[in-house]
Amino acid sequence: MKTLDEIGIYELRDLLIRNWMTHDGMWFHHCLQELGIEQTNRLNKAAIKSLAKIEIKRAKKIHGPGKDRIDSFQELRQLIEGAFALSVSDFMGATFSFPEEDIMRWEVKDQGCFAYAGMKRLGVIDRYQCGVLYRVFCWIENTGVQFTASPQIDRCLLHTHGKCTGEIRFSLP
Repeated sequence: MKTLDEIGIYELRDLLIRNWMTHDGMWFHHCLQELGIEQTNRLNKAAIKSLAKIEIKRAKKIHGPGKDRIDSFQELRQLIEGAFALSVSDFMGATFSFPEEDIMRWEVKDQGCFAYAGMKRLGVIDRYQCGVLYRVFCWIENTGVQFTASPQIDRCLLHTHGKCTGEIRFSLP
């Protein structure tokens, strides 16, 4: 048996993220059973929005530029990469990149999205409103940086478009 000191940081991070996502999935499942998909989507997005405000504030404290305001793409990128490093693990199936100034791209790899798989198992993929990307968008909103996402997200992109890929364009001074 490994002690906490013997467990590597990436193994520990993966375990914590898996536990967090399992809790999130169980919460979604039980809300779905009690309230139906429309109410569960609404509550899920409300929880994500309020959590994102706290998460990005904490991420700014650790990874941010040391001030409230984001003044450059480099500061924003550093903050987002730091937030992803603490919140995204390989099992989630998503990658994010910054191919050029003021652009972030996302893509779900061939293994697929963990949320898509879960919603399919629950039988609600056709009505599920993507919480994964909504969380990222809420993070960015809470930085105060203006952005546009393409495509616009309402339902699960893997379900509606057969792929989950897109980009965010940032408007910074």
